[in-house]
Amino acid sequence: MMVRLDFGRGGVDVELPRGVSVEVVQGRRRGPLPAPEASIRQALLEPIASESLANLARGKTKAVVVISDKTRPVPYSIVLPPLLQLLRDCGLGPDRVEILVATGLHRPNDEHELREIVGEETLRSYRIRNHVARDDASHAWAATTSRGTEIWIDKGYLEADLRILTGLIEPHLMAGYSGGPKALCPGLAGVRTIRRIHGPQMLEGRVGPGILDNNAFREELLEIFANVGAEFLCDVTVDRQRRLTGVFAGHPITAHRQGALEVEKQVLVSVDQPADVVLVSAGGYPLDQTLYQSIKGMIAALNVVRPGGAIVLAAELAEGAGSPEFVKLLASVDSPQAFMERVWQPDFFCIDQWMVQHLCQVLRKAFVWIVAPRPVVTFREGFAVRWAASAEEALQAALRQVKEPARLVVIPDGPYTLATVRGQKFALGEAWHQAT
Repeated sequence: MMVRLDFGRGGVDVELPRGVSVEVVQGRRRGPLPAPEASIRQALLEPIASESLANLARGKTKAVVVISDKTRPVPYSIVLPPLLQLLRDCGLGPDRVEILVATGLHRPNDEHELREIVGEETLRSYRIRNHVARDDASHAWAATTSRGTEIWIDKGYLEADLRILTGLIEPHLMAGYSGGPKALCPGLAGVRTIRRIHGPQMLEGRVGPGILDNNAFREELLEIFANVGAEFLCDVTVDRQRRLTGVFAGHPITAHRQGALEVEKQVLVSVDQPADVVLVSAGGYPLDQTLYQSIKGMIAALNVVRPGGAIVLAAELAEGAGSPEFVKLLASVDSPQAFMERVWQPDFFCIDQWMVQHLCQVLRKAFVWIVAPRPVVTFREGFAVRWAASAEEALQAALRQVKEPARLVVIPDGPYTLATVRGQKFALGEAWHQAT
């Protein structure tokens, strides 16, 4: 049996082993919209729980349109032209509009990447700026949340009198679903704020893909949004080929939640029992270009692998492991246990430590094989992670550790599917960690 996994810009075919019970799980996403730009225009005119964008734009002097960076496959060449044209019709031409890339703590996007994200005409006509979380001087304090998080947000965003958030709605390992308030924080937050909301205590709570309610991380994002605000949201959904399937525009919180609940109907799949081995994609381009982002594929498999089982992750990793801080941190600790002891120390902080913590959460439950053209980092022996040149090789190695008959679950599009056992969403935090 052959199965095709999302991998890089295309995919990779994997021959599955014989004599193994196999279940391939995929959501049932909507088909692509027949007239995507018309759908965007209609959503802007008839938004969810909000005045139309045209009404909101009239009389404004400076607008900021917040977009995702290259790690999110948002079809901005379709989304932005109708939105920017509407702003022009309301007197907000290119000289009064800034496109602000919500990088969070990701690296800036270069000109080539921006051209791919927004298209040549938009790049040529509009000022596009990468948010830089590490530059304290470019942020202003807005408030302090009830949990004690100091809210530092991009000054340019705060100075605009019309603020529009955009993004992609998909399962997210911390916020439940991406998009919505995530564009504001961590997207436009300073490192002091990001450090707090990505702290070890927050990530050991009830966080995980698809978890919206009683999720402390999401609750903190909502409180930050309540203190900072935005006038409008235009989030979208896409299919496996990155074609537009839905538009959720309007009030930033109400429209996003409606979109997330609609996405869940399409991406949540259920199996009857956990698997011995899960073969999973890291989601293909652009998500699988670094190990840092590809850990999300492991998280997608975590819900359906049995305790002590194995996850085989396929990722292109064309850009390597990730940030220098992430690489250095991985190389500096001997085991997940040693890392968790270090990260809980009050004076410890390292940028991107949160994704190492998520890797440790995976390794509490399963062994990991990473299938990539080449190893991009060396793991210490205390980490149950190994590299393989092919998925077939990794599957054979993983299955040798399993008593027959073995059960294999395959998730071809990785973190874009919300795989569950009998519909139960899996909280990543240690306090909520229960063997499935």
